[in-house]
Amino acid sequence: MDITTLDALFAGHATELAPALLGCRLTVVTADGAVAVRLTEVEAYGDQGEDPGAHSFRGPTARNASLFGPPRRTYVYLNYGIHRCLNLACGPEGTAGGVLLRAGEVLGGRELAARRRGRETGAKLLAGPGRLGQGLGITLPMDATPVRLAPARQHPEPGEAAASPDLDDGAAFLLSPPADAVGEVHSGPRVGVSGVGGGAAFPWRFRLVDEPSVSAYRPGRNVPAEGAVGAARGDDVVTRGSPA
Repeated sequence: MDITTLDALFAGHATELAPALLGCRLTVVTADGAVAVRLTEVEAYGDQGEDPGAHSFRGPTARNASLFGPPRRTYVYLNYGIHRCLNLACGPEGTAGGVLLRAGEVLGGRELAARRRGRETGAKLLAGPGRLGQGLGITLPMDATPVRLAPARQHPEPGEAAASPDLDDGAAFLLSPPADAVGEVHSGPRVGVSGVGGGAAFPWRFRLVDEPSVSAYRPGRNVPAEGAVGAARGDDVVTRGSPA
């Protein structure tokens, strides 16, 4: 997959973009340095009236405005009053959509990520959207920041924030396609989403198989019984080839 293809996916539905983000390199640059990750787990969220698990379901508000476009921007929200969760907005003009970034393998800036987290936990350092957001230094003012698609060679090295592009709202987000072939991908119900949106009708969680940085599955409340069956093992298989 090249940058042109990745760019075009941002104009489509979140379920098309989400699995394509697996294996991509994301570098987040802030005033105290840069952390780079390989994305290993994501969740797609749909449009107003389409996806009962999405923040956009009941329409635009001041809080969720970034989900309604333009695409290729961040959507940052506060979960449980403590976790800053990072999403990438996508979708055709006039619609809402986003991909929640749930986990990543650290490629650079590990000491900075561990210091932000307050501990070093090995492969699980950035497993889960709360840990990922904390390790990347995500804050609420970073909402609606443009995401720049660029080859990995153009990403700043960890610790070189001073040499980075101008920081929008205190951060720069750079995304590049996978550098290596991406293996098998599993999909299944989303983590912690209540009701129908967390069930089998929305198998919109995508994760790399046998990747230790992926977070654990847990069902939401009042999920239809069939929605949680097999979710921990991935359910449907999505095949992916080499990005080259």
